[in-house]
Amino acid sequence: MERKKVVIIGALGFDFHCFNTVFRDNEEYDVRAFTMAGEQNVGTLEGVERKYPAELAGKLYPDGIPMIPETNLVDFVKENQIDEVVFAYSDVAHEDVMHKGARALAAGANYRLISPRFTQIKSKKPVVAITAVRTGCGKSQVSRATYRYLKEKGYKVVAVREPMPYGDLVEQTCMRFATYEDLDKYKCTIEEREEYEPYIEQGLVIYSGVDYGKILEEAEKEADIIVFDGGNNEISFYVPDLMFTVVDPLRPGHELKFYPGEVNARICEAFVLNKLNSAKPEDVKIVEDNLKILNPNAPVIRSNSVVTVQDGKADLIKNKKVVVVEDGPTLTHGHMAIGAGYIAAKQNNCEIVDPKPYLQGSQKKIFEEFKQLQEIVPAMGYDENQIKDLEATINAIPADVVIDGSPIDLSRLIKCNKPIVRIDYDIECIGTPSIESMLDEFIEKYVKK
Repeated sequence: MERKKVVIIGALGFDFHCFNTVFRDNEEYDVRAFTMAGEQNVGTLEGVERKYPAELAGKLYPDGIPMIPETNLVDFVKENQIDEVVFAYSDVAHEDVMHKGARALAAGANYRLISPRFTQIKSKKPVVAITAVRTGCGKSQVSRATYRYLKEKGYKVVAVREPMPYGDLVEQTCMRFATYEDLDKYKCTIEEREEYEPYIEQGLVIYSGVDYGKILEEAEKEADIIVFDGGNNEISFYVPDLMFTVVDPLRPGHELKFYPGEVNARICEAFVLNKLNSAKPEDVKIVEDNLKILNPNAPVIRSNSVVTVQDGKADLIKNKKVVVVEDGPTLTHGHMAIGAGYIAAKQNNCEIVDPKPYLQGSQKKIFEEFKQLQEIVPAMGYDENQIKDLEATINAIPADVVIDGSPIDLSRLIKCNKPIVRIDYDIECIGTPSIESMLDEFIEKYVKK
């Protein structure tokens, strides 16, 4: 039987997991290429030639699998008579998902989405999965709060994070982060540090990588409970015993409009309606009504996203001229214009200096591509050049202080000519049900005494 020729549309994350669970060693299929997404942040890696290595691709791919820009998809499908195009990345508007489908169908290939039923791996240990309807909802806050609560209850907990493998894929097959030295060991980009560093700061252990079967085997060796932290709005890679989906009233309606966020909304056990302290009541009502349509039996946990200034440093920013730096993915493909740093600046009567006249290198292109960016500098750093451009931009802006609203300590990565004050943000549940009450039920049902 002739194998079906496949292209997997990806962004160096779920596409690899989809391949590993559905297509690797599957003799029905011949995966001819992965694509690299142009509209997501990985698309900023110009001129980078990559391949899914033979060491990870399995016995059917002794030469590995090439990666091509997504802009080349149509020509590649026609030239190679591809039978199926599989869409496999996250935080994409439904309309854009189907525009990609139309291009694939017009080029002569079938277009396919894969259900979580076929990609989720069953763990030997209980799993709590934290997902979201969009990137930037506060999912990582919920993940860390879940981890801390379970740890306080006396359980050994390990977090597993959706992948961002931008380096050597073989070296990054299975990564364990417990110290800052681990970040250097794996040559982590700013985007990777933004997810791992907050765990390290709180004394927590987090895994990530490429092969989530191998990662699970390692995590199970040291954990009573596994917390899956679904980056972007990714579907859980593991079968969850309890699944939270975080929703954002600052972007009302998005819970119905993005893939796979709507999938997460439809299959979760409970919603976390976050950022209520920043949202308009009418926007909260829109989201609540949509949640009743999507998943009427799922309880809604209501929470605030609480912003705090680094201990003892509030006076450094009060009434000052500031540069505000925020989480890169949230500001770019997450379509947010502000974040915790902006909120802290407004709370402290700061004058936010317009960064646009002072943008350097790749920062100029980022502002051109993502039109919602106006007052805030995104902490983008997929390679050394982007980090240098970020540093040069921040240093060029005539301000008294930098407000760092990203999840990382910028001072560890850049040499800055002005003080940097970090902003922290955490989850605060309002009434019942709560994250803690749902976890108590989970412990009673799934965790061995």
